[in-house]
Amino acid sequence: MFEKSVFDRELRALEALSPMGYHIGLHIRVTSPIMTFQTYDQEWLNHYTEHGYVLRDPTVAWGFATTGATRWSNQKIPDPFGIFADAARFGLKYGATISCGPITSRTIASVARADREFEDSEIEMIEALVRRLHDMTEPPQKLTKAQVEALRCIAEGDRHAAAACKLGISESALKARLASARDRLMARTTAEAIQRAKDYRLL
Repeated sequence: MFEKSVFDRELRALEALSPMGYHIGLHIRVTSPIMTFQTYDQEWLNHYTEHGYVLRDPTVAWGFATTGATRWSNQKIPDPFGIFADAARFGLKYGATISCGPITSRTIASVARADREFEDSEIEMIEALVRRLHDMTEPPQKLTKAQVEALRCIAEGDRHAAAACKLGISESALKARLASARDRLMARTTAEAIQRAKDYRLL
């Protein structure tokens, strides 16, 4: 069962191990992750976006081709566009990338630092963290009938009072069903839960 407090604690642990920031795309499906978190400097993010690096990023290509962990200094990772050298100019001099999960739902994470290579023990800790985050955010296979009904009412435009009346329950019971659906779908808002339920073909 997904617990936001545990999830947030794991992200904080990942941040502590990544002095120059991290980026993690969880359960990438048809090129889009269901959740993304990152702490890189905004200047690098702007530069990365402006140059369309996501389509040429060697860490992303490696992550889709391989599972496991590797340092950015791995000579077997092709970088024809010099993105690693460019990243180093923004302080991301040393890094590691972790990839896990099936190709249809791959999680790829990269971490960076400016002072030295990541030690083997650090990479092992980061890889374990990424795997836990991947497992915690595994999309649900189904929702309860009550959760589906509550989400569907809101998706169709009903306000809480009207939805509760339609379902023959109290407004507080409706809110409880919506809250449980949000937790199940790892969503922070009901609108996000509705979108995820549709994306997973649960609604």
